Amino acid sequence: MSRLLLKGEEVNMGVTSSANASTFSNATVVRVVNASTTSPFLVTHVAAVGAGTTVIGSFRIPPSSVEYVEKKPTEALWAANASVKGAPVGLTN
Repeated sequence: MSRLLLKGEEVNMGVTSSANASTFSNATVVRVVNASTTSPFLVTHVAAVGAGTTVIGSFRIPPSSVEYVEKKPTEALWAANASVKGAPVGLTN
């Protein structure tokens, strides 16, 4: 059974664009939570913080759900709504 290692605070994800994205303190795993009980929201994974950066991928996180995103330390995440929160974490055995 793996355990969750907290590496920082849960915060509202940056919204609107990659200029507001976060690396979550250069985390390699980010716990993503949609606090909305009614709406799914788009989460976008980008190569770096900043306008015009390359999009690696995106997904819609369902309402009231949790996902874990694995990424490189310099890669960043942003969401379409501040109801989406993120926290840098690690998974241990």
